[in-house]
Amino acid sequence: MQTTSPHTFHIPVMGIAYTIDTPIKVACFGINAAISVIEDNILEVMRKYYYQQNNETYVAITVKELDYRARRITDYLNLMQRIVNSKMEKLKASAFETGSDLIKYFEMLPDTSALKEKYHELLFASNPEKKTLLENFLLKLVVPGAIEVNIMTKVDKDNLDKNKDLIENGSDALTALKGYAKSELTNSSLIFSAGMNPRLYNYMENFSAFDAYQWGCFQKKVIIKVSDYRSALIQGKYLAKKGIWVSEFRIESGLNCGGHVFATQGLLMGPILQEFKEKKQELQDSLFELYNPAIIAKGKPSFSQAHPIKITFQGGIGTSEEDSLLREFYKVDGTGWGTPFLLCPEATTVDENTLELLRQSKENDVVRSKASPLGVQFNYLKGTTAEKERLDRIAKDKPGSPCTEKLLVSNTEFTKEPICTASSKYQKLKLQQLDTLNLPIKELEQQREDVLSKECLCIGLSNAAAINYDVPFIKKLPAVTICPGPNIVNFSKITSLREMTDHIYGRKNAMLENDRPAMFVAELRLYIDFLKKEIEQTNQPSPRDIKNWENFCKNLLEGIEHYRQSLPAYLLLNIIQFKKDLLQAESEIFSLQKTNFPLEISI
Repeated sequence: MQTTSPHTFHIPVMGIAYTIDTPIKVACFGINAAISVIEDNILEVMRKYYYQQNNETYVAITVKELDYRARRITDYLNLMQRIVNSKMEKLKASAFETGSDLIKYFEMLPDTSALKEKYHELLFASNPEKKTLLENFLLKLVVPGAIEVNIMTKVDKDNLDKNKDLIENGSDALTALKGYAKSELTNSSLIFSAGMNPRLYNYMENFSAFDAYQWGCFQKKVIIKVSDYRSALIQGKYLAKKGIWVSEFRIESGLNCGGHVFATQGLLMGPILQEFKEKKQELQDSLFELYNPAIIAKGKPSFSQAHPIKITFQGGIGTSEEDSLLREFYKVDGTGWGTPFLLCPEATTVDENTLELLRQSKENDVVRSKASPLGVQFNYLKGTTAEKERLDRIAKDKPGSPCTEKLLVSNTEFTKEPICTASSKYQKLKLQQLDTLNLPIKELEQQREDVLSKECLCIGLSNAAAINYDVPFIKKLPAVTICPGPNIVNFSKITSLREMTDHIYGRKNAMLENDRPAMFVAELRLYIDFLKKEIEQTNQPSPRDIKNWENFCKNLLEGIEHYRQSLPAYLLLNIIQFKKDLLQAESEIFSLQKTNFPLEISI
């Protein structure tokens, strides 16, 4: 049966370990949460841990077995579903009394929900017969949150069999898709992030789990994470032509988010959200025009109207006022709250040392780094054990990491088989090459820094779970990397799940920082800083560079004007400060233009 979360927010995927078991923790309270399945070795560790916790017999799925990666993923998801189902049964069997999980379920709901109103009706009911009727009615409406699975499309290494032959449909992303599709999850969603992967999208046609079984109803829905409307239209059409419907486009801020960042050309969230708001029906119609003929051609039942499409947003939301603004003015169907939940052990899995680092983090502690071997900028918390380990290796003249997981191998600059740029093998070869190039000292130092900045994310983003649950993962490699969004510096309190949901719905304040800029201003500042660094790091800008920077500034200024014209009547925070922040940002952009761009550019 198709069910919908009673909450207006979801918990996005964070790293590898940080939400690896979040659905087990929060789904029984009706909250949707996403996990990453790309690192199957840590999944196998977690599989063993939760089999034991659930008093079930654990049978290892070893790397020597056929299709082991997909099977590990399928079995972990099935195990997770069984645990959630069991917790739901216990919750529904508990009494409507103070302290029970059943009461907690209803207390955490948004005050605007019809279900919450019925619950309040129960609280004030004095007639025993009416109370019993209300209790039975409410119990029927208690539903779990969805177990969502995220696949980062760029992490798609090809894999070889024991004879060194390419395994057909055996790449990392394809096997992750297969593992998910074959799982027993229902009312679930598969999230694609980091752009389009045609091979992966083509492979989806092999699985009927993504077909609609009636209008608007899917056993497994498809969600695509996008940065703008154009990306949504292109990817949505690509899949629609294959008879696959995208049920949700999850818009994420290009810079004000955790993990890898994918900056737009200065397009700010306000104008992007406005475009989705204005063109949502057009998007739905455009996809249906391609989708319906495609499913008919495959001999599947057609539909008389398009399936619904949800538009949601995540990236830097910090207050209930901002959450309400997004839903009421920009008409998004839901919001994603990620980074603040890193300080909520009831929802996420963060080791104690890293949790304390997050709690104490200040503005300069979260940086856009070059730590990722993918070559994409990466929001990164300084001071972690992984950073200390990396610097210690450099100091000992042994830079780089052992490459045990090989998920991010992609470089063939020095080797026939791809290797990872964070590996000691690559860094040794690259540094030797740089020493022979007779580069200017400044350029040499910059290139050396770029090489040495890379960290092993496969292990670093997985270790928190191994440390937290005291389960062995990679021997003698215990370092932790964490990648919160810049918004983490506004939160410094360890919170309960109840406190965090109360903060989201405006019932309490879990934010200790009072001088936090509005979400849209924070993103605007990040983009100005991004552009400044781009300009500073370009020694001899070409006419094309200058033209791109001009366009970047134009988009920023248009975004500022959008906020001025559209938001004053809706913004519930300090509107005077908001306008001052916009004016200051505008002045910085004008100064950048005046200093760096000639009046006439000949292309």
